[in-house]
Amino acid sequence: MPLFFTIGVVKFCFRIRLGELAKMPRRCVITGKRTVAGRRYSRRGKAKYLGGVGRKVTSKTKRTFKPNIQKVRAVVNGRVVRLSVSTKAIRNGLITKPGKRNYQPASEGA
Repeated sequence: MPLFFTIGVVKFCFRIRLGELAKMPRRCVITGKRTVAGRRYSRRGKAKYLGGVGRKVTSKTKRTFKPNIQKVRAVVNGRVVRLSVSTKAIRNGLITKPGKRNYQPASEGA
């Protein structure tokens, strides 16, 4: 059963199974951040402003930029569920964390 919830003006949909999110790729369910491809440039030489003839690119290697995804417990529509969210979403307050439990151990005398 899909569960819809709204944060700000963005609407999200995901599937809840036994209180946990179904297996998903490295992607933030709030901001949509995901792994993106890029390149790493290797350079040699001395910069011109330091008196050299300039920096030259010697190789361009493919690489991936991975988001900082954390699994956190969040309150969604009154239920506590586990979500994979980026640290940016956590820092900006886009999720609501559940409150602390008021746990009292059972007394031994009773």
